[in-house]
Amino acid sequence: MTTELVVVDYQDARQGADLLEVLSAYACDIMGGGQDLPKQVKDNLLLALAQQPGAFSVLAYVNGEPAALANCFEGFSTFACAKLINIHDFAVMAKFRGQQLSQTLLDKIESIAKQRGCCKVTLEVLQGNTTAQNAYRKFGFAGYELDGQMGHALFWQKKLSD
Repeated sequence: MTTELVVVDYQDARQGADLLEVLSAYACDIMGGGQDLPKQVKDNLLLALAQQPGAFSVLAYVNGEPAALANCFEGFSTFACAKLINIHDFAVMAKFRGQQLSQTLLDKIESIAKQRGCCKVTLEVLQGNTTAQNAYRKFGFAGYELDGQMGHALFWQKKLSD
C-alpha cells in the first residue's frame, strides 16, 4: 500500500474532483448528515475555498486513489493571542478505514499548523461517532474545558436564512 499526502491545489482539476468526491461521500454518510452536497456547493466550493485566506485541504491517496480528506481553516485564539487551525471536515472513505489514515492526516495537519506558528488544532466531532473520537484521542485531542466544574465546551450553531 502506497500512501501519498497532497496539500490540495484548488486550481488543479484532478485534485479538485478528488476533494469533491471524498467530501460528497462523507456528506452521504450518516456521520456527514446522510445527504449529498447540493449541486450549487459542488459547482462553487473549490473557487470559494481558494478565496478563503488561511484555508487548506489535505488529501490522502492510497495507491493513487482518493482515500481521505481534511478541510482546514486558520483561526485565532484570543486567550493565547496566536493563530490556530480548525479542522472543519475530516473524512476517510469507507473502504480505507482502519488503515491509520486519520493519524497520517492529523500528523500532516499538525506539521502545517506548527509551520504557521499556530498554538493549537481544533475540531468538532459528533457525540455518537466513537470511532472518530478514539482516533482523535489516540492523536492527543481531548474535550475542551476551562474549569472542570463547568464541564466541556459545546459546539452550537444557528443557521441563517438564505
